[in-house]
Amino acid sequence: MVIANDDELTKLKEIGRICANTIQVMAAAMEPGMTTLELDRIGRKVLEDSGARSAPEFCYQFPGATCISVNEEIAHGIPGARVIQAGDLINIDVSAEKDGFFADTGASFAMPPVKPKIERLCRDGKRALWVGLNQVKAGEPLAKIGTAVGAFAQKNRYTLVANLASHGVGRSLHEEPAELSTWPDPSEKRVMTDGLVFTVEPFLSLGATWAEGGDDAWTLYADPKAPTVQFEHTVVATRNGPVILTLPDGRA
Repeated sequence: MVIANDDELTKLKEIGRICANTIQVMAAAMEPGMTTLELDRIGRKVLEDSGARSAPEFCYQFPGATCISVNEEIAHGIPGARVIQAGDLINIDVSAEKDGFFADTGASFAMPPVKPKIERLCRDGKRALWVGLNQVKAGEPLAKIGTAVGAFAQKNRYTLVANLASHGVGRSLHEEPAELSTWPDPSEKRVMTDGLVFTVEPFLSLGATWAEGGDDAWTLYADPKAPTVQFEHTVVATRNGPVILTLPDGRA
């Protein structure tokens, strides 16, 4: 999607804010002994109370309102009977639709007590996201995002999961430009156009380089097995840099 007018931007900011608020509410409610299904129900209520609907459920019949991935699960975890425990590494990914517009955001959280290396991984996962976001500008190559995130990961001795990419979003959950690398990709020749809407979502890891499927049709696991975090924003490329759509109430 390329934004055509201010009304479209306003509606994208609204659904982006709803997704961001949903993650904040879920993160605040998260505690040991809670199941991921209980956490998902909290997220579902925020979405529904805001007049939005879960994008993975609506678009792909995903069995949950949000994706909740714990420890060895790194993406598309199905909410269910799994109990959150102290020390767990939890990723929450929220995407939703309202009035025909979509946004997508994600964040990883560690349930105390947290090992120092996991605390650093979460901190640096956020830093990796912002390294990528700072490359967003109309007229610049899309490859700059992955190149910058890759340099950050290498400098700080992390790996990147190279088969979970960013993507276009806006009028649908996944659209062109498809498969936007958040790792160095010499084959990426596309350029960010003014008003282009897409996600930036690096998967930073302590050793994993790939996401593998498991027993169900959705959940993806780190390969090699290693702690992995994902942080994600939906953005608009402009001549002045990125406009971040997935900011919660109180942030502009």
